Amino acid sequence: MTLSGRDLKKLWLPVLATLTMLVVAGLLGWACTVDKNKAEQERNTAQSARDQIEQRLRQVRTEEQEIRDRTALLQQLKSAGITGPERRLDWMEQLRNTQRELRIPGMKYEFGAQSSLDNGSDPSYAWFASPLHLQLRLLHEEDLLNFLAEVQKNAKALVIVRSCKLSPLPSQADAREALAQLGAECDMQWITIHPAQDSK
Repeated sequence: MTLSGRDLKKLWLPVLATLTMLVVAGLLGWACTVDKNKAEQERNTAQSARDQIEQRLRQVRTEEQEIRDRTALLQQLKSAGITGPERRLDWMEQLRNTQRELRIPGMKYEFGAQSSLDNGSDPSYAWFASPLHLQLRLLHEEDLLNFLAEVQKNAKALVIVRSCKLSPLPSQADAREALAQLGAECDMQWITIHPAQDSK
């Protein structure tokens, strides 16, 4: 079939309309793609912002829990008398009371000079250790364990036993000390904590 010039004139308008519609369709498709990409970018930005907010919220909750834990621990230390300056007179009285209560035949002790300890990563508190060299005369081994347990339980400090040695005693002329069968020598640390500004 042959197209005449007249037919071409008739087809010109529909062809132009078709081309126009194709261009419009292409532009609409491109606009949709741009809108979709923009929407995805906005969604990703919103998701990222939400993730950051959630992460910060988790961090704040963790920090709050750490503060609550530290406050509770500090309160426990205060209740136990571990915070504040060393109380040597109280400590010595406690040693003598424990000796009397447990009927320990003989006791000698000597506190050394207090020294500061490494406070780790928290500069708001200062830790101090007071060394104690303790000598006991005992009836049997259990007396030593009971004595140390009572001291650690009742002391207004954190008491750490570094070492203890037990050895049999030679016979004694003193009637009271003759009851003792064993000698014990212990090295201990009495640890206290207080705010760093109080230690200056």
